[in-house]
Amino acid sequence: MSEHPTEDRGYSEKDVQREVLELQTQSATAARLFDIRRIIGGLFVVYGVIVTIAGLTASDADLDKAVDVNINLWTGLAMLALGVFFLVWLKLRPVAPPPPDAVPADDAKN
Repeated sequence: MSEHPTEDRGYSEKDVQREVLELQTQSATAARLFDIRRIIGGLFVVYGVIVTIAGLTASDADLDKAVDVNINLWTGLAMLALGVFFLVWLKLRPVAPPPPDAVPADDAKN
């Protein structure tokens, strides 16, 4: 039996380390892509636009029901502001990339 189980399958330690590093990079990319701030911000912006348009096209009967407060307009604007806040937050403070792993002692000698 070999000392290193990866050598039995034709993989060297460098191949395994390279594959692990590649998977970590893909994982970090997926984390940035599916950041919850992007999803929440995008949904709030889309719904905010829809509700704001509904508020801009409100009829007098709709305003009478709400005691002359255009609740759709104000709610839509608030949703837009919150959505923009999340997207700006994402832009200013992106997900940090994973820290680089320490170089193994074998690679430091080569």
